[in-house]
Amino acid sequence: MVEFRARWSTLAAGMDAATPADRDRAVDALRAFAILGVVLGHWLVTALTARDGGLSTTSPLAHMPWLAPVSWVFQTLSVFFLVGGHVAARGYASARERGLSYGAWAGQRLGRLFRPVAAVLILWAVVAGGMMIGGAELDTVRSLVTLVLSPLWFLLVFAALTAATPLVARIGPLWPLVVVAAVDVWRFGPEGPEWIGWINVAAGWLVPFTLGAAWSRGAFARRGQALLLLGAGVVATAALILWGGYPASMVGVPGAPVSNLNPPTLAAVTFGLAQCGLALLVREPLARAMERPRAWAKVALVNLSAMTVFLWHQTAMMAVTALGLLVSADLPGLHTVPDSVGWIAARLLWLPVFAAALSLCWAAFRVHEQASRRPKQSRATRTGAVPRPRVDPTREITHV
Repeated sequence: MVEFRARWSTLAAGMDAATPADRDRAVDALRAFAILGVVLGHWLVTALTARDGGLSTTSPLAHMPWLAPVSWVFQTLSVFFLVGGHVAARGYASARERGLSYGAWAGQRLGRLFRPVAAVLILWAVVAGGMMIGGAELDTVRSLVTLVLSPLWFLLVFAALTAATPLVARIGPLWPLVVVAAVDVWRFGPEGPEWIGWINVAAGWLVPFTLGAAWSRGAFARRGQALLLLGAGVVATAALILWGGYPASMVGVPGAPVSNLNPPTLAAVTFGLAQCGLALLVREPLARAMERPRAWAKVALVNLSAMTVFLWHQTAMMAVTALGLLVSADLPGLHTVPDSVGWIAARLLWLPVFAAALSLCWAAFRVHEQASRRPKQSRATRTGAVPRPRVDPTREITHV
């Protein structure tokens, strides 16, 4: 243990020393917390129950509605889009200053997003095919594949907004917010079409993305602006839940007539405004905390593997659940119906096991993310004619 701590301290000190002095470490910390929030949220509010030799998806929120406040803590996508808008706008401005074309800039950013996805899709195509050939129930295969693929919608929206950065970075957050409100009035009004809500998939996440772009231009320099954003978001969300008929849960609940997330509703967007306000308020404390080498090294490592963690966390949970069937089809917190406090306690004990499985996935598949980040070497560099520059292990973090 002493040797491990010594090695970790050495690694942390090296990463701290290699980080440019002008780097905004608070941005990376916010992204790391957003990713970990999504992962823990999925592990806590998603359950696979064993039934007739198969697995079906449910949620403790469907059986224990009083757990809705848990979703307020772990539904952190707005913070991710806030940081994404900030980094994309700043990165595009920097690319223009360096004379890099839009096509080259967009190709680099989108390539880093989508190259690691291929490994997930190929593996699960093989697994799903093997399960079907092996006689697995169609509902079981559908449940597992849906859990893997459903988080990918977020990457498609994020990629579309990133590609449109030169345009959307000029838009103020008020305009997409008005669109979201208008869509909800139409959708939930008399004979309103359900399909109209899908407009909010773009408009809803455009709100925090444009907030991030405004942040990159110097907005929210005063704490009062962030406080106003937080307060207005909290008041609006509370009013929509208490008197507007919106669900209290900020994630989808199986069987519920309305989901705040799929597609995003006005309540989800105002909740996101509150989250963004809070995130902007904690920038300075986070920046001070990130001055400690060990704290910064943890954040840097999460960011360097953010896509791998995001893409494989559901697979890790499902692998543990499936392997558990070899022991028993009734393991508490793993295969049982999530309808009691006992299930919650048992699920918390499974979280370290999920994390261990995710670490194995990380070890096996992080190479795809690292390959997408590795800068191309010139021929002279490959042949040794040019001295190799010092490698900054945190240099590519902000491109996620």
